[in-house]
Amino acid sequence: MTTVTRFAPSPTGKLHVGNVRTALHNWLLAKKTGGKFLLRIDDTDAERSREEHVDSIRADLAWLGLTVDGEERQSLRFEIYEREFRRLVDAGRIYRAYETSQELDLKRKVLLGRGLPPIYDRAALKLTEADHAAKAAAGEKPHWRFMLDHDQPITWDDGIRGAQNFDARQMSDPVIRRADGSWLYMLPSAIDDIAMGVTDVLRGEDHVSNTATQLQMFSALGATPPRFAHEALLTGSEGKLSKRLGALGMADFREQGIEPEAIVTLLARLGTSDPVDPALDVDALAASFDLSRFGRAPARFDEADLHRVNAQIVHRLPFARVAHLLPKGMGEVAWEVIRPNLAHIDEASGWWQVVTGPVSAPAFDDETRAFLDRAAALAATLDWAADPWRALTAALKDSTGRKGKTLFLPLRQALTGQDHGPEMAALLPLIAQEEAVRRLSA
Repeated sequence: MTTVTRFAPSPTGKLHVGNVRTALHNWLLAKKTGGKFLLRIDDTDAERSREEHVDSIRADLAWLGLTVDGEERQSLRFEIYEREFRRLVDAGRIYRAYETSQELDLKRKVLLGRGLPPIYDRAALKLTEADHAAKAAAGEKPHWRFMLDHDQPITWDDGIRGAQNFDARQMSDPVIRRADGSWLYMLPSAIDDIAMGVTDVLRGEDHVSNTATQLQMFSALGATPPRFAHEALLTGSEGKLSKRLGALGMADFREQGIEPEAIVTLLARLGTSDPVDPALDVDALAASFDLSRFGRAPARFDEADLHRVNAQIVHRLPFARVAHLLPKGMGEVAWEVIRPNLAHIDEASGWWQVVTGPVSAPAFDDETRAFLDRAAALAATLDWAADPWRALTAALKDSTGRKGKTLFLPLRQALTGQDHGPEMAALLPLIAQEEAVRRLSA
């Protein structure tokens, strides 16, 4: 059976790292077996859904390289939901209820005060058709609940959490449709998973109780449920995922100079016992993706880790991948020389400025100026195509007796204006000979 996974965001805001991790793991799970990864836009909430968020979700997935094999939109499927809803009403699995949120809160408080679980008491089932007619005449509209089967055990083998067991008698019948006719999450999601042929649902552990309910919905709809797995939620370095991190979208990371490969590399392994390895491409990450490697402890996301991984990724990026992002005139040789010193690609322009000039060297004492004058005279005589750095430093060492830091640092400072940076043996040939002589003379 072909593995089919789905990512089902609501377009009420931009994707944050927790959403992206869910999408990535579903994509890897499908890719591992050559399956399909589907995007479902859960836009039943017409008041809060925005088309610009739909566009940004698609753009973020594309930027990350998470290719989608199909897309559905819940706002275009209301006829399907209505048909299945009526079928479940006729089968007695969905019923009308009228309690207000205040009345339900009061019931819960009473039960809790008695030391009992705050479960809905199914009082609405006692209403007669005459009662319903009277409420309708009074202008009261019902909301709708799915009736759990108290005699049907709820069990499944969770791909991460292992054997799960729920007692339906200890659960409230969930509201699946509001009084205004709008849908809540659970029933449309189950209907869509059936219609889309979803075989595996991988989502956060905050959905575990929803899964228990949805398993009975799949049964009531006459369908075999998909396999379920629930991973630990993402937390920030200070504990829970901070509001700031929750507000950061992929555009924010792009502005910080984070590469998509860094996000994929880090998030692919967060929550597992496997190390983060920037040497692995997406094919290798997919091949090694294994739900049994996930733990139950919260997965910790640290921005410092992301920037560290980003630097490691940048150090491995080939010229063809970055050429369009580099300053004009910077070629492949220069990229390979400069990239080990970069944490973000946009820093390349600063090092290219070091190559092309001008640079600002520190003030030198008279002895050092004399040393640099000697270096300029020697540099003017060298074959610039034949390792000029080693030739220059060897000649200076012999003629001045300088060595170590007193030999190398003034040359680096005069030639680059920096105390550190790329290996000078690789960097110096990038600087035109005439320019290098000028800098040493200055």
